[in-house]
Amino acid sequence: MTQPNRYAIAIHGGAGTLSKGMLTEDQENEVHAALRQAVMAGKQILAQGGTSLDAVEAAVRELENSEWFNAGKGSVYNYDGDHELDASIMDGATLKAGAVAGVRNSPNPVSVARAVMNKSEHVLLAGEGADRFARAMGLPQVENSWFGTPMRHSQWRQAQDKAQPSLEPGAEDYKFGTVGAVAIDQAGNLAAATSTGGMTNKKYGRVGDSPLIGCGAYADNRSCAVSTTGHGEYFIRHVVAHEVCARYRYLGESLQQCAQQVLFEELQPRGGEGGLIAIDHTGAVTLNFNTEGMYRGWSESDGEIFTGIYGDDAVRSNKP
Repeated sequence: MTQPNRYAIAIHGGAGTLSKGMLTEDQENEVHAALRQAVMAGKQILAQGGTSLDAVEAAVRELENSEWFNAGKGSVYNYDGDHELDASIMDGATLKAGAVAGVRNSPNPVSVARAVMNKSEHVLLAGEGADRFARAMGLPQVENSWFGTPMRHSQWRQAQDKAQPSLEPGAEDYKFGTVGAVAIDQAGNLAAATSTGGMTNKKYGRVGDSPLIGCGAYADNRSCAVSTTGHGEYFIRHVVAHEVCARYRYLGESLQQCAQQVLFEELQPRGGEGGLIAIDHTGAVTLNFNTEGMYRGWSESDGEIFTGIYGDDAVRSNKP
């Protein structure tokens, strides 16, 4: 009997100081359920022979639609009390990519980024131009206030009291709320996507790594697909997503070695905290972080779905 072609998907919903006890048991269950739903959204597409691009877009849309994550609904507030969202997507087969920065009215920025890739001659659109493009493409629009939640508003007030931007304020715990997905489909094509609401109380049109190809996301069939989450300024300086792919392609290191080297030997000594998910052209998956935890989920071919919040002891196995 012919074995089905291998496919795999991995997602993240942010890394950071996710101390046990920060969430109640019910809240942890809700997070695990949201992560599982996002994995399933992408996995179902892959199982039916769909493309990795469709899979990562679907998975990220699920995460954008959940208030648990800092992307789409539930995005953080900027200094002026508004919401500015960023996203990117990349096709490993063609190296085509699309991205948006500072969009204010699109509930699913990852889909706007995909439209930029497929329906424009550009890679990155920003601000009002990106919003105009989304409207011209007939993509759904919402009032900017739609993105807010009571939790995010409370975080913003705390950050305003401190008079500085915050990664994710709240006692001594914080989380980088970027979401992302990587996948390989049955044809062997890789894709990556990343989306975020940015940094709480950010000023002056600040843009992080998420919409920057090579920093927040990168995919190349010759190596791997990567989506990152962390303190964006550091991930930009180290061009993290591309760095992982370049090490894999040119140095012959394993995917795990590449991720560990970049996160722990390059980023961490310079103060960069966060994590990444990656899949290589063989279908190998790695999920790495130099923080206490990372919201994450993954599945391979017809196998089980795994989700995690903190360390390995918090990983859950879920029958599909």
